[in-house]
Amino acid sequence: MASQLLASSDVLTYVSDHSRAEDEILRELREETASLPMGAAMQVSAEEGQLLALLVKLTRARTVVEVGTFTGYSSLCMARALPDRGLLITCDVTDRWPAFGRPYWKRAGVDDRIDLRIAPATAVLDSLFAEYGPGSIDLVFIDADKAGYAAYYEAALMLLAPDGLVVVDNTLFFGRVTDPDAQDPDTVAIREFNRFVRDDPRVEMSLLPVADGITLIRKTS
Repeated sequence: MASQLLASSDVLTYVSDHSRAEDEILRELREETASLPMGAAMQVSAEEGQLLALLVKLTRARTVVEVGTFTGYSSLCMARALPDRGLLITCDVTDRWPAFGRPYWKRAGVDDRIDLRIAPATAVLDSLFAEYGPGSIDLVFIDADKAGYAAYYEAALMLLAPDGLVVVDNTLFFGRVTDPDAQDPDTVAIREFNRFVRDDPRVEMSLLPVADGITLIRKTS
C-alpha cells in the first residue's frame, strides 16, 4: 500500500527500470486493481511484491499467512515463491476484492497453493492456532486495518516457527507517523505498534524506509 515515500520520481523510475519486470499476469492484475476505488493506493508495489517473494524463498517458508488479501497481488507473489506443496493462507473480511484476484491465481497455476478465508483476521488467526498449533507458520505478512496490528502481531508470534519472520506493511503510514498533528486512530495505532515492537524483547526487528514503511521482525524467543 502506497508508493515509496522517501524517493523522487526519478529514483522511483530508476528502481522500476532496474528491477525485474512484472510478467503479463501480475501486470494485468495490477492494472485491474488500479482501476478500482483506492486500488492504486492500497495494493503493494511491484518492487514490494518482489521483496515478499524473495523473503519467502530466503526463509525457505512452506506455510505462509497473509493478513489482508485485497485483490491478491501480494498473495500471488508469495504463492509463486513457495515450494511444491507449500501453502499460503490469506484472509479478508469480504470476498469482494479477492474475487478480482482469483482468476489470476488460476492463470498462474498457484490457486491450489492459496487458501482464502473470508472472516475477521482475529478469528482466522485463532482458528489457525487451533488447526496448526504453535510454531507452525514460517512467515506472516500483515497488511490490514491498522487498529488491529497489535492483535495480529501477538497472534503471529504465537503461530510463528522458531526464527520465523513477520513482515508488516505501512509502518510509516504515508509519513503521518512523524506529524504531531496527525492524531487519527490509524496513525496513532501505527505509532504505538512501532514503539511496542521496537521495545519487544522477544524479537529482532528492522523498520525499513521502503515503500510505505516495511518492518521485518524475527522471533528470537
